[in-house]
Amino acid sequence: MSKSEEATLNGSQVLERYHLVEGLVSSDPADPRITNNTRATPHDTKAESAVKPESIASEPEKEDGPKYIDFVKDDPRDPLNFSIKRKWTITMCAIFSTGLCAANASTYNLGFPSMIKDLNCTQFQATIGLSTYALGFAITPLITTSFSEEFGRHPLYIVSNIIYGLMHLMVALAQNIQTVQIARFISGVAGSAGSAMVGGTIADLFLPHERGIPMSMLSVAAVGITGFGPVIAGWTEMGLGWRWIQWISFIITMVYAALIPILMRETRSAVVLTRIAKKLRKESGDHRYRARVEDERASLRNLIWISCTRPFYLMITEPVVASFSIWIGFAWGISYVLIESIGPVFRTLHSFNSGETGLVFITFLLGSIFGLIIYIYVQEPAYRKYHATRGPEARLYTAMGEGVCLAGSLFMYAWCTFPSVPWITLCIAITLTEMSSFTIYLAVFTYLADCYGTFASSALAGQSLSRNLFGMAFPLFTAQMYDKLTYHWANTMFAFLALAMAPVPFSFFKGPVLRARSKFAKTAVNT
Repeated sequence: MSKSEEATLNGSQVLERYHLVEGLVSSDPADPRITNNTRATPHDTKAESAVKPESIASEPEKEDGPKYIDFVKDDPRDPLNFSIKRKWTITMCAIFSTGLCAANASTYNLGFPSMIKDLNCTQFQATIGLSTYALGFAITPLITTSFSEEFGRHPLYIVSNIIYGLMHLMVALAQNIQTVQIARFISGVAGSAGSAMVGGTIADLFLPHERGIPMSMLSVAAVGITGFGPVIAGWTEMGLGWRWIQWISFIITMVYAALIPILMRETRSAVVLTRIAKKLRKESGDHRYRARVEDERASLRNLIWISCTRPFYLMITEPVVASFSIWIGFAWGISYVLIESIGPVFRTLHSFNSGETGLVFITFLLGSIFGLIIYIYVQEPAYRKYHATRGPEARLYTAMGEGVCLAGSLFMYAWCTFPSVPWITLCIAITLTEMSSFTIYLAVFTYLADCYGTFASSALAGQSLSRNLFGMAFPLFTAQMYDKLTYHWANTMFAFLALAMAPVPFSFFKGPVLRARSKFAKTAVNT
């Protein structure tokens, strides 16, 4: 892609141009373990599609050779040709999966008061359930995205959500905290398997210029809906107890899983073509009918190996990936600190009950909405204006400001934790913190996409792993920090760490020195 062509794409479209999700695609040419014969072209508009129809017509057909099939023009079986109604039905179902997982990350904590009494456990033991959930999200997408290439997205949506729902049942029936911790880990594993595919589903259904709205909705679901579930969970805990938080989640998830076979369809074009080819072979008895991807796709074992190892390789060898992964990981960890701390802070300082504490989490949604507005109306115009001269670094304008804002909002949160300070000031600080985290998330996502192009799925998998590992680790020491340092100084320490990381986007904005040293980023930007 030339720079003039790339300059016309907005933030979400750059991601869509390369069909990026928080997993890997087998068409990445960055890994020598996949040969030329196993790569799909990066110019394909359908993820891992077979060749274009005109290419088929130009190939001389051999009697004993394979008969490659592809969609004809306006083929209704092609996911890109689904009706608008079907596309949006599938999209909203997929986004709901992400929102469900985001909401359940925080609803769990609202049940702590009655859970600790019922299971006779400590606050720390209950908190481990929050961390194991994040751990499941960290490691699973490295493996499950490869399975979607082999078996398609639709079966994984069904299976993962059934398992996800059953884990809520397991928590609801648990008689000890160890059962809860195990179930929460498996819940994270299952939930991440579905939510990691949503970006790819959107790429399957919409052309690049059509994906701005659904990708924006996905971003809000992933970050903002974390604050929606606790609104209901807080009042549920007060009236019915912590188990009913899980029962309600179980019911919603199982109803959703039952609707997936009715409302959703397979959207991965390569899988659809493979199924058509298998049907033709069975009906005609001619085994030469094949989808090209059947001969080009790497083995499942190789896909899993590459998916699991390449993100670590890029994080170790690429300063760009390492710096931004640590930065977004820290911001994500702060979100988990807030999830862990909001309950004790508002109960202790302002005598909030569980229902009122749940209402505080609306600040997560408000922060995400404000962050999205800033991105659309400030960052995108700046990118279109300065991309020609700045290149990918034009993605970092709002990130530079929000990095400083993140530190400032944490200082505000730290020194407003007094009973004499109105509770609304804490809510404002949380809103600003989440607004900053959301803007940083989008900036890192789009900047890595611009820098690494067809290699970006590996870079994004690395930052996804970093985010969720920070999300796993931070809650494990948050309560102890508050006990030892008080709310003021513990949050002040987080604020100073945020301030120390604020120069990250500035250092790359001044000039693409580090990016120019990378063979991966240099190749991607120059293509």
